[in-house]
Amino acid sequence: MHNLYSPFVVPLGAFAVAIVAIISGMWKEAHDKRINADQRMAMLARGVPVDDIEKVLTKAREIDRAPKDPLRSLGIARRTGIVLVSSGIGIVLFFVTLELILGVREVLSGAAVGLIPLAIGIGFFIDYSLQKRELSRFGMEIDQPR
Repeated sequence: MHNLYSPFVVPLGAFAVAIVAIISGMWKEAHDKRINADQRMAMLARGVPVDDIEKVLTKAREIDRAPKDPLRSLGIARRTGIVLVSSGIGIVLFFVTLELILGVREVLSGAAVGLIPLAIGIGFFIDYSLQKRELSRFGMEIDQPR
């Protein structure tokens, strides 16, 4: 009988997740191609000229790839940074408080978990400032009152 706490459980789980992600990506791509082909066939069956079909499907693809609003992207980076930094600080404070209550020093090792979202949040703030600087280079002022 295998031990549930085997050191191979986590790596096997990681590989399983990776394999599922790859297979689902391939399935989605094939599904999208199938839908595109079905659309073409339906338009051809209705007598739509090939040039018009290409124009319609090309427009649909361009709409899917519409350029993103730089101010929205900037707001998302800032909000994500705030949430992650706050979460990281909250996790660290939780474990520090828990250590103060229990008096067990080993509990402080859990505070290291809070450093992960804290560091990622700081990265988002760096991204925010870089995006802001890049937009100001193109003449878009961000800190203007609305």
